[in-house]
Amino acid sequence: MLHNETAQVSLRLPTQLIAEFDRIATFLERDRTWVMQKALSQYLAGEGAEILQDAQGLNELDRGGSVDLEDVLEKARTIVDAAEYRRGMRAG
Repeated sequence: MLHNETAQVSLRLPTQLIAEFDRIATFLERDRTWVMQKALSQYLAGEGAEILQDAQGLNELDRGGSVDLEDVLEKARTIVDAAEYRRGMRAG
């Protein structure tokens, strides 16, 4: 979807929540829609993105795509060993 495309959405929200959006909009000299768009965008960038990543991972597992645990552990050991080596070089 392009940024200039819009769709009408209707939803019921608690009046207190709407009042908070209105207070923020007044303070920022913006309209309520702008404030709500910012809030929804931040949700999608944070928690929403995590949910979608989890869903993608589960879909990959359902399709048989996975990583061997031993490969992951070996990579972790390599990272830890390198960090300990660097720490030892700085200390000694």
